[in-house]
Amino acid sequence: MARRNKILVPEARKGLDELKAKVVGANRPEDAKYEAAKEVGVPLQHGYNGRLAAEDAGKVGGRLGGSMVKELVRMAQENLKKK
Repeated sequence: MARRNKILVPEARKGLDELKAKVVGANRPEDAKYEAAKEVGVPLQHGYNGRLAAEDAGKVGGRLGGSMVKELVRMAQENLKKK
């Protein structure tokens, strides 16, 4: 199954990056994946990570993506309660 990691609304990139930083507690969106890696014990470093196992890379991506989805659902539920 081919994955398509393309944002359908390019203007949303900044908001998604800010959300990513928020869910892992990073100060800057660029540091979010390193914070997530530290939380799950994956030795992700700036620069080349070619020796990183696919399983470890998946842990980082899963942590980020899962947390972002949970936060988006929480935000949607709050919006529904207000209406």
